Amino acid sequence: MAGYRKLGKTSSQRKALLRNQVTALIASKEGRIITTEARAKEVRKIAEGLIALAVKEKDNYEMVKVTAKVPRKDKDGKRVKEIKDGKKVTVYDEVEKEIKKDKPSRLHARRQILRVLYKVTEVPEKNAGKKRNTKEVDLVAKMFDEIAPKYAARNGGYTRIIKIGQRKGDGAMQVVLELV
Repeated sequence: MAGYRKLGKTSSQRKALLRNQVTALIASKEGRIITTEARAKEVRKIAEGLIALAVKEKDNYEMVKVTAKVPRKDKDGKRVKEIKDGKKVTVYDEVEKEIKKDKPSRLHARRQILRVLYKVTEVPEKNAGKKRNTKEVDLVAKMFDEIAPKYAARNGGYTRIIKIGQRKGDGAMQVVLELV
């Protein structure tokens, strides 16, 4: 008996499908997706493993002060330039910031999570279909900062499967897979 469901797909198709659905589950605002029962059970295994990894490493970082050069901007948000030696040069200010520096095990966990999740780009509703004002969502940061603290006191069981009935076309059992 196999250790996983083949879902009627080749290995590359199956891997892409599962990665896509795990990404959709974590990226969605309400934390739920609708899929078939067999797919949900496979996605659940992967998602719970990622959440467990994030919970384990959520506080494994140190705060470090760094100085960064930031371009000075005018009231319109454009960079301030001054002329030096006959060339226009951007003016920079030095700013001290406090950043989170991952410890080695958290960095490894971050890379393992990145290996599964796809990149997600958030598009504002008014600019649908355009590249302007789109921004990439940092799902790993969302895992460590939002999802992991929510489940810190919980030992597994981060997802729930609720049956919602059969699909009209082929009669496959539809379920809602959601984060508890």
